[in-house]
Amino acid sequence: MTQGVLFIHSAPRALAPHIEWAAHGVLGMPVRLRWETQPAGRGLLRAELPWRGGEETGARLVSVLRSMGDVRFEVTQESTVHADGARWSCTPDLGVHHAATDTAGNIVLTEDHLRGCMERAGLDPLAMRREIGIALGEPWDEDLEIYRHAGEGVPMRWLHRVS
Repeated sequence: MTQGVLFIHSAPRALAPHIEWAAHGVLGMPVRLRWETQPAGRGLLRAELPWRGGEETGARLVSVLRSMGDVRFEVTQESTVHADGARWSCTPDLGVHHAATDTAGNIVLTEDHLRGCMERAGLDPLAMRREIGIALGEPWDEDLEIYRHAGEGVPMRWLHRVS
């Protein structure tokens, strides 16, 4: 078992019940999110959902939400003895970025990932900087930053899954 948080940074009001239904399908329990107005965009809502579940839960949440169109979201998942932690970021324009994380939430790049960055960049230091930025999810962070700050101070509620 692990836990994490689903951050819906922005979603059109019409998708709110569909997001709750999708989360219910993954978590196996009714989900009623506390939707707040997202001040970064007209007609948008935001919500947060702490969750507990199996090690596949974060990936399953991403899978069901990524096809909903105009939804900006992130899913975090804590590490376990069997699996690294993870963070998924999704924007309508960029799609999904996935990264392994350490216990402090820092993104961890593998040797193979860094070698791929070096291969694509060649001898160009600016290209190397760009490749590592992409590997760290910088384009997703830049897109999501305004939506993250607009949600500061919103209370969270923990949900517990009973097996």
